Amino acid sequence: MTVLHGTRVTVWFEGGVPYGLVCAGVHYRVTDTPTRLEDEMTVLTHPLDIVGWRFQGTDDNEVSRMFDIRRRGDDWELLRSYE
Repeated sequence: MTVLHGTRVTVWFEGGVPYGLVCAGVHYRVTDTPTRLEDEMTVLTHPLDIVGWRFQGTDDNEVSRMFDIRRRGDDWELLRSYE
């Protein structure tokens, strides 16, 4: 799956934490513990102003990918995705 940076994704949350998303028409369930991107950047001397998440998603065919997503206005967008 090739998805470009900035692609809009639909994300479902429970208790403020993502539990599923649709990216490029494929539904993924979150299959690990999501990490806030803000927490990942605390080691940087100049952290970026990003509200986002990193997590593993698994589709109905049991194919798993890692997703980095961020809030952009009222929407969520893909920063990157990789296997």
